[in-house]
Amino acid sequence: MIKHRLASAALALLVAGSAFGAGTEPAAPLKTIEKLDLVRYLGTWHEIARTPNWFQQKCASDTRAEYRPLAGDRVEVINRCRKADGQLTEAIGEARRVGGPDSARLEVRFAPAWLSWLPVVWGDYWVIDLDPEYQLVAVSEPQRKYLWVLARQPQVDAQTYAALLGRLKQQGFDLSQLERSPQSGH
Repeated sequence: MIKHRLASAALALLVAGSAFGAGTEPAAPLKTIEKLDLVRYLGTWHEIARTPNWFQQKCASDTRAEYRPLAGDRVEVINRCRKADGQLTEAIGEARRVGGPDSARLEVRFAPAWLSWLPVVWGDYWVIDLDPEYQLVAVSEPQRKYLWVLARQPQVDAQTYAALLGRLKQQGFDLSQLERSPQSGH
């Protein structure tokens, strides 16, 4: 358990610190959606695709995130995935909104709560594309180093996915690094 907490703290530090080590930033600043209804956003999201990152290397399939309300404008984040050996693994964190009550900019931490006072344990979680029905979302951070495509269902039809990729390309993302995330339906 302590090993898991230390790994979670290290993960949060690296994610939060990634903004300082990013390479060349695209000319236009990354835009978020205009308004995020956090209550509608709660629930389970399946990972459809992601850019490779070290903290999800053990995730072989069935990656998903569950968002549950906490006191105030905070959200519990439970990330789960299936490793290659079939075992489920999870990381539990917390998200908080940055900005006004409709802001699509959040910060997330997976470090222990007692470290939450440290700004470096919080990583950017920006909702940059979201359909009106809250069924398909793209999440990133200001430097575009990380990108996740999430959906309410484990699969997304090809036309809808292609349209999202087109919008992400217009936002300056290098989609050559984007990898599809296997969902087995467990």
